[in-house]
Amino acid sequence: MLRLVLPKGSLERATLELFEGADLAVQRNSSVDYRATIDDPRISEVRILRPQEIPEYVSEGLFDLGITGRDWVEETSSDVATLGELRYSKVTAQPVRVVLAVAEDSPVRSVGDLPDGTRVSTEYPRLTDRFLRSNGVSAVVRHSHGATEAKIPEIADAVVEITETGRALRAAGLRIIDTILESYTELIANPASYADDTKRHAMQQIMSLLTGTLVARARVLVKLNVVEAALESVIELLPAMKSPTVSKLFGEDGFAVEAVVPKHTINTLIPALKDHGATDIIELPISKIVP
Repeated sequence: MLRLVLPKGSLERATLELFEGADLAVQRNSSVDYRATIDDPRISEVRILRPQEIPEYVSEGLFDLGITGRDWVEETSSDVATLGELRYSKVTAQPVRVVLAVAEDSPVRSVGDLPDGTRVSTEYPRLTDRFLRSNGVSAVVRHSHGATEAKIPEIADAVVEITETGRALRAAGLRIIDTILESYTELIANPASYADDTKRHAMQQIMSLLTGTLVARARVLVKLNVVEAALESVIELLPAMKSPTVSKLFGEDGFAVEAVVPKHTINTLIPALKDHGATDIIELPISKIVP
């Protein structure tokens, strides 16, 4: 039913891991194969292509559904529908930033300080040109095919580059002076396909599986037993998504309690629960949380 295109390159591994966690495992003959399959009746075709190309292919109707960054949607000005953000990337869960940077020792402190004729190197020439013109700067924007940060000062006076942490730019002796765009990975759709009720429903189901998998990565299930006298104090410790589930233990003066809690709190939560009278504490991983 749905023709799906996934990103190759820096996002590839994280994307394939997400789909596998969502029980939509991508199968292909080798790691360099551009054709793949997913054993799911909603997905009829899978391609793995460069994320730069994906928005235009989806907009043109070559694919119904695709995963790419908002940065490439904006760079290509593609007409696509979005089913929402998928907050994962190659390094962190933070957004990728498209930033304007200059040499550390440059007197330029903001985009408005750039003189006309400034040489700017970037993988985002159209996005960069629009941004500079909107700020009254007439620059010479050149398309970079990689190693953009190495082109200052001999080839370029400034660069527009992507970063998650800023570490690589600082290591290259560059200083960020402005952020053009914050970009998360998105599930995008061809507008005509999205307008089709059957296809849109299938797309939304896939999105639910993917987002449910991402939400679950930050949560664990905690199960424990507690006597009635300590029940209230134990419940107060649990930062559950909703009210914890409490069940009376058969034949005993106590209760079984379970709750979904943030994973990053678990190292302090379990000892605190034990200190407040909880016993038989179990921590379990969660594969998906779909509200």
